[in-house]
Amino acid sequence: MGGKSILRVMSALVLAGTLNVAVCATAQAASGVKVIVNNVVITSGDIAKRVAFLRLQRQGGGAEEAKRQLIDEVLKRSEIARVQQSVSTQDVDGAFARFAAGNKMSPEQLGKILDQAGVGVDHFKQFIAVQMSWPRVVNFRYGNANRLTGGDLVKRMMEGGGNKPVTTEYFLQQVIFVIPASKRGAITAKRQAEANASRSQFPGCETSKVFAANYRDVSIRSLGRVLAQQLPEDWKPLVEKAGDGMTTGTRVTEKGVEYLAICKKRQVNDDTAAEIVFRAEDLGKKKAGGEDPNSEKYLEELREKAQIINK
Repeated sequence: MGGKSILRVMSALVLAGTLNVAVCATAQAASGVKVIVNNVVITSGDIAKRVAFLRLQRQGGGAEEAKRQLIDEVLKRSEIARVQQSVSTQDVDGAFARFAAGNKMSPEQLGKILDQAGVGVDHFKQFIAVQMSWPRVVNFRYGNANRLTGGDLVKRMMEGGGNKPVTTEYFLQQVIFVIPASKRGAITAKRQAEANASRSQFPGCETSKVFAANYRDVSIRSLGRVLAQQLPEDWKPLVEKAGDGMTTGTRVTEKGVEYLAICKKRQVNDDTAAEIVFRAEDLGKKKAGGEDPNSEKYLEELREKAQIINK
């Protein structure tokens, strides 16, 4: 499942909270081992939480479906860790908080709904983490295999009337007001205020490193050329809103408080841009049609290699 699956789950959670659903029995704190997947234990308590989760989503299948999903998630988490493509804890917490805010709830209120339903915050956040990270792993594995050949490009351009597609090209710098992990809770608000205030003083990309020297623990990183289709989802609306030579709004990330500087922006239609536009279009069609077929292929390989012991 991808981003749309998370949205469907979240919509179900809001409905459950609105209706104060009591039919979702509280998951028991049972700890009996039910499955061992590559030395990772799945307990009866884990399965009970996923059964409650399925009920929130109005899905059937009961314990067997819950067990199947949890086995797949163990395999995905292990592979995510192996190839180091995991989203951060802050990304997951941010997604959780944004969803709560978008539905006029605090994270604490959403957590209460989850607890009352027998799911729990940790179980739901683990689910979100896998759903956010797994597409990264699939793209890491198959991204280069999806490149278009010269003949493919010509064919796609002819289908579009013979013209190369036009897209927006950005040259970006990343400005990071670094926050050590040990001080995250204590100084985040202060660092965010500093970062926001600094945006109006940003002199431009050419002298950004001199500018950064005026602040404590500020890092400047050149991101180079980035096309509109390559912008990360979290940054895309902020970049599109900012003008040429301007800075984006700030975001709190695992590194600290960040914003992007738009060094240069222009419209382009070269071969590289054309390939990226076409690939983005193809990816959009895959998302509209459901799961990326490469995802299931990848997961089936992991299942075949796995040692799965049912107790």
